Amino acid sequence: MVTFDEPNCLSLNTELFIVRRMIGSRREGRSFSRSIVGIAMFGIALSLAVMIVAVAIVTGFKKEISNKVTGFGAHIQIQNLDSNLSYETAPVPTGLESVARIHMMKGIKNVQPFAIKAGIIKTGEEIHGAVLKGIDGSYDWTFIEKHLSEGALFRVSDSLRSNNVVLSGSTASLLKLGVGDRFTMYFIQDPPRARTFTISGIYNTSLEQFDQLYIFADIKQVQRLNNWNNGEVSGYEVLIDKMDDLPELAAKVRELVGFDFLEDGSRLKVETIREKNTQIFDWLNLQDMNVVVLVILMLVVAGFNMISGLLILILERTNMIGILKSLGISNVSVRKIFMYQSGYLTLVGLLWGNLVGLGICLAQKQLNLVSLDPSSYYLDTVPINLNLAHLLMLNTGTMVITFLFLLIPSGIIARISPDKSIRFN
Repeated sequence: MVTFDEPNCLSLNTELFIVRRMIGSRREGRSFSRSIVGIAMFGIALSLAVMIVAVAIVTGFKKEISNKVTGFGAHIQIQNLDSNLSYETAPVPTGLESVARIHMMKGIKNVQPFAIKAGIIKTGEEIHGAVLKGIDGSYDWTFIEKHLSEGALFRVSDSLRSNNVVLSGSTASLLKLGVGDRFTMYFIQDPPRARTFTISGIYNTSLEQFDQLYIFADIKQVQRLNNWNNGEVSGYEVLIDKMDDLPELAAKVRELVGFDFLEDGSRLKVETIREKNTQIFDWLNLQDMNVVVLVILMLVVAGFNMISGLLILILERTNMIGILKSLGISNVSVRKIFMYQSGYLTLVGLLWGNLVGLGICLAQKQLNLVSLDPSSYYLDTVPINLNLAHLLMLNTGTMVITFLFLLIPSGIIARISPDKSIRFN
């Protein structure tokens, strides 16, 4: 009998040569396991495609909702510590040195003053409560401009007070108003006041909770209603470049302004958008659990698919295993042959899974094939967020989990006896 005395006599090239021959015979249709292995590859492709689509949708949903919430309230807000939870705020002076230093921090996109005032709009038989949000010339209109559906944004002057406002489509529809129309807003204070505004633009974010609340106006209107001078505002909004940097930057902002005392003895408070809208962000975080459960299920499905495929391959090649062992080839080398073949089949499944998953995601992102009810989901179409890191983790995770699953059936090779397997039919 021919034996292999050297431990590494069966080289890697020899093992790969045998694998290529086995793959070639399967392609030529000489293998009864062809259909079974095809089903296993289909299972891996389907599992990966589902995981890619699920992760892209959930992360896209979280990203879109987070962007909309921060669009109305910025990432970080700085207000007077004496301000309560209502929309009647204590004033904060402008020109603070500590606030000016925030502009110089790395990762800060913009720092913009704002002033708010709650009021009631009455038009004919319609009554609607809203919050007048005053902004100045430094306000970043990017978010509102992106969702502007009619009209145009107004311009804030340093000297003249503008009567133009921008409100949401849901508010305009409720009050039966359009671009260019005028309405009167009443403010309950002592003495009560009323202001007439002209609609210059209408936006629509589908986030009804905020759409029906905020009306954007000249900050000088709110300052006059609150009997403030031009150097007093409700606070500052801080926009950052990356949402992931929010905890770190919020801590730095607190260090800069959180210990400052104002002239009247009051202090400033710093709140993040997540702290101000805890319920929304907690709800978004719950979506992560759904993805985790789905990914685990799909990985298990992919793993068991490959287990069944490898068992069929071993069953079909029992004679070959016996012959190789009779020639003195070790169990480890024989296992490598089947692991290499299974690895090849897994890679093919991953390739098709990526093509299908990315194809579905790109089709939805470009064509908006699946729509949503904005009143329930805050979005009018299914969002897609494709992230290279997520794709790499899904592919790597699927490959590793599948490999670990394959170790189970590959152990059967060690129990195959050459004298019995050669006679196996």
